[in-house]
Amino acid sequence: MLQRLAICALAGAVMLGQEAPPPKKKGPGGPRIVRPGISTPGVKRPMDTIKPIAEISVPGVPDWQAVTKDALWVSNGPKNTVHKIDAKTNQVVAVVEVGPRPCSGLAAGFGSLWVPLCGERGTGNGKGLARVDLKTNKVIATIPVGPADSEGGVTVSKDSVWIVSDAKGVLSRIDPKTNTVKAEVTVPAGSVAVEFAEGAVWVTANKSAKLIKVDAKKNTVLKEIEVGPQPRFLTTGGGSVWTVNQGDGTVTRVDAKTDAIIAKIEAGIPGGGGEVSFGGGGLWVTVFDLPITFIDAKTNTVTKQWVGAGGDAIRYGHMSIWLSNLRQQNLWRIDPSKL
Repeated sequence: MLQRLAICALAGAVMLGQEAPPPKKKGPGGPRIVRPGISTPGVKRPMDTIKPIAEISVPGVPDWQAVTKDALWVSNGPKNTVHKIDAKTNQVVAVVEVGPRPCSGLAAGFGSLWVPLCGERGTGNGKGLARVDLKTNKVIATIPVGPADSEGGVTVSKDSVWIVSDAKGVLSRIDPKTNTVKAEVTVPAGSVAVEFAEGAVWVTANKSAKLIKVDAKKNTVLKEIEVGPQPRFLTTGGGSVWTVNQGDGTVTRVDAKTDAIIAKIEAGIPGGGGEVSFGGGGLWVTVFDLPITFIDAKTNTVTKQWVGAGGDAIRYGHMSIWLSNLRQQNLWRIDPSKL
C-alpha cells in the first residue's frame, strides 16, 4: 500500500510538471539519496582505476583540507587534531591538538591555519576558531567565535578572517592582528560557507537558495544571486564563483565581476556531504559514492566522474588532487594528468 501511494505521488508530481525527488536507499544512518551521477557515455569510470601517487594513513576521520606553501593540512574531528602532510615527502610531519571537534572548512592566511571547532558533541562547549602557527605548528589563539554549521567554512581576505558564526545569519569579520571580531554582517538565515574573491566575500545561503556577495571593505551585502536549491560548498577560480547545490545535484557558475550566472551544470550529485576545489583547468567535486567529479572550465560540462568507495573532502594543490577518504581513514594524493 505504501509503495503504491509512493508511486501515485511520483506520478502526480510528473503530471503537475514538478521535479520528482531523488530516490533513496537505506543505510546505517537511515535513508540516503541515491546519487545518479552523469549518464553521458564514457564519462563514468570506476575508482579502482585510479593509482594514487601516495596513500597516507590518517587514523580517525580525515576530512577538511587546506593547502599551504609546503604542505597539505587535514582535520581529524574525533581526535581533536589537524595533521600536516609534507608536500615533498607525503609524510605526516606534525599532529596538532586544536580543541574539541575540528569541523567545517579550513583556511590558511596571515602565517596561520584557521580551524573551526564545533565543540564537544551535544554541548557545544569549546566551540570557536583555533589559530595554528604554520612555522611552529602550535595553537597560538582560540577565538570564541565558532562555525554556524559543521559543513560551513572560513576564509581570509587581505586583512581579515571571515566565518558565518550564527545560523540566524551572522557573518563575523575577525582582525588577525588582535584575534577579535571587528564587524558583523547580517546575511540570510541558514548561511553556511564562505570564500573571498574579487574584493568580495561570497556566502552560500543554504535555506534561501542564494549566493550572497558582501563588500569586504564596507561590510555590506551587495547582491543576492539565485543559484539553485540548497547551495552549500563553494570555491573560486577561473574568474568565477562555483556553488554545489545539494538540492538537485547541480553546480552553478557565477561571474565574480558581473555577478551573472554563466552556467548551471548537471552533475548528478544531490544530497549532503562533499566538498569542492578549483585547479588544473576545472572544478573538482567529491561526494560519497561518486568520490571525484571533474567539470571542465572551458566547456562547463562534467567530462570525468569516478564511481566507488572513498571521498568526502577534496583539494587541488601542489600540482595534485588530494582526496580525503573519510571512511577508509586515509588520504590519497593523485596526479591529475594521469586521470
